[in-house]
Amino acid sequence: MVRFNLSNILEAGLLIVEGEQHRMQRRILNPAFGPAQIRDLTGIFVEKSMQLCDIWRAEISKYGEPARVDVLSGLSKATLDVIGLAGFNYHFDTLNPEGKGTELSQAFDVMFGSLSDVAIDFLRLFKVFIPPLRIFYTDEDGCCSGGDEAHRHAAHRGQEGRDLKAAESGKDKENDDGSSMHGRDLLTLLIKANMSTDIQESQRLSDEDVLAQVPTFFVAGHETTSNATTWCLFALSKAPEIQQKLREELWSVPTENPTMDELNELPYLDAVVRETMRVHSPVPATMRMAGKDDIIPLNTPYTDVHEVHDSIKIDQGTPIVIPIQAINREKDLWGEDAFELKPERWESPPDITQTIPGVWGNMMSFLGGPRSCIGCRFSLVEMKALLSTLVRAFEFELAVPASDSTKKIGIVQRPFVTSEMEKGNQLPLLIRSYVRG
Repeated sequence: MVRFNLSNILEAGLLIVEGEQHRMQRRILNPAFGPAQIRDLTGIFVEKSMQLCDIWRAEISKYGEPARVDVLSGLSKATLDVIGLAGFNYHFDTLNPEGKGTELSQAFDVMFGSLSDVAIDFLRLFKVFIPPLRIFYTDEDGCCSGGDEAHRHAAHRGQEGRDLKAAESGKDKENDDGSSMHGRDLLTLLIKANMSTDIQESQRLSDEDVLAQVPTFFVAGHETTSNATTWCLFALSKAPEIQQKLREELWSVPTENPTMDELNELPYLDAVVRETMRVHSPVPATMRMAGKDDIIPLNTPYTDVHEVHDSIKIDQGTPIVIPIQAINREKDLWGEDAFELKPERWESPPDITQTIPGVWGNMMSFLGGPRSCIGCRFSLVEMKALLSTLVRAFEFELAVPASDSTKKIGIVQRPFVTSEMEKGNQLPLLIRSYVRG
């Protein structure tokens, strides 16, 4: 059901397509998410983290300490700004109190908060707010009315010769103040990779396929990271000793503007992120469908009333649930304390977890195999940048009892306060400025 609804939003993007079409898209997209590219984007992650820091400091100045802050709201705005710049070199300015992001932010709240009830044309919305995307023509753009096929064909052909050139060159000329990504944003890197001489003409993505990646970037690069970081701050608020240990490590870095390499060299930060993704995986489960008759081998045989089984026979078309959160919290894998946040477990993870076929961290949070999360590295470095900045600057405490916080599943597991359900998605925490002694 979730995937069906996602297909209405994500069109024919990487998260939706199958088979050879998926392999083609993945091959073209891979270069945009390499280590060198993420290293270039880390400055944006840190910049937006510091901007969020300033907003929360202003809340403290206005209301005193401790200030009650909805960390989900702030982190959602920060990650939206990040994907705007890193994805398209576009300034959403949702973190700017005087910015123009309010209308777009509300549109995102509707789309992500009520996905099962609302089907919104994601691409048209993006074209309203991101003019560079208007260079791409799709059949649904409405430039042809009354079935005017000739008009549509002429518009499509007229655009065909200038769309990629405009997308590649026009963006590089903007923002001479040094804030431009100068062709390093994900969309431009995707277009360049698609134009590479190494790619056969038959293997290139169409304009529609390129444009279909836009909502995919937003869903995967905005919702998951903001929610993962939100749940991390929630977990740290419940465990002040872990929070302080992390803070001490972060203060060992002699700069407020760390590089990707400096962030990745912090072992306890890495352990906290891993443990958060294990205990609070943003996506709790996913589903696959068998493309052919097959047999799934079992690690542990089971006995029914007739015999012992060491495998399960499945027929073509059988839906198969991958219970990400259940695997991440399985006591037979992680121990009796599997439900607890314990970063130290990553100093020596259980040997049995080495068999988990995840693409990262011996867990399924980013899935595994050819359909693993292509933006895994992007999300992890962004999350580390946010935590590095925020935990250095603030002390976090629960604003409501932990038992009053709950999760509801949409695209991701969004937080709610049980006693304040009418307020919608939120995760309030009490924050104080941290003064290092």
